[in-house]
Amino acid sequence: MRSTRRAASTVVLACLLLASCKSGSLGTSTSSASRSPAAGASGSAASAGGSSGPIAVGAGPQKHYTVQQQPAAGSCHFRYKNGEPLEDPKCTPGAISPAVTQANLKSTICRKGGYTSAIRPSAYVTGKEEKLNAASYGYTGSMRDAEYDHLISLQLGGDPNDYRNLWVEPADPGHRSGSGVNNKKDPVETKLHTAVCKGQITLAAAQKAIVTDWTTALATLHLG
Repeated sequence: MRSTRRAASTVVLACLLLASCKSGSLGTSTSSASRSPAAGASGSAASAGGSSGPIAVGAGPQKHYTVQQQPAAGSCHFRYKNGEPLEDPKCTPGAISPAVTQANLKSTICRKGGYTSAIRPSAYVTGKEEKLNAASYGYTGSMRDAEYDHLISLQLGGDPNDYRNLWVEPADPGHRSGSGVNNKKDPVETKLHTAVCKGQITLAAAQKAIVTDWTTALATLHLG
């Protein structure tokens, strides 16, 4: 009888220990699973920064644009090269429009009569985004001297309203305060656009060069 009770007690004890082990294992698994989305998001954000990977594809032109959420205030930082302002690649890695491809250049960015005016977001939308993005970059200068700029310009197939493709670009060095927007990036975009439409370089090459560093884009592509 005693041996039977001892055997039963041993079985009960073993079951309790086994249940405890399984409970601990499940707890660890649940905790790990609850952390994985955050870890995944962090990993995605890290890989998006910089210009080593493929450029993100945005939503493209829309009939009705809405104000896009911007990076957290103070989370973005300007870089400077030879005094020229560059975007923070983690906040503004660039985004291209799916509506513009190498195959349809003649009917999009290279068509006569222009392309960009028909797809540009309204000043109402970009005005609100600009203020939010200025806070993202910690920009406190005059908004009249800054440009809410597409990193990949619309004339190079940049996405019109993807937050990843827009940033508050400060004025060039030596710029007289209050004299309005004037930067050296715009002529670079125009030269790249001309080269793309003439078939001297591919659309992808132009987009990659300006995302990597707009100050060296022309030299990188041997466009002078």
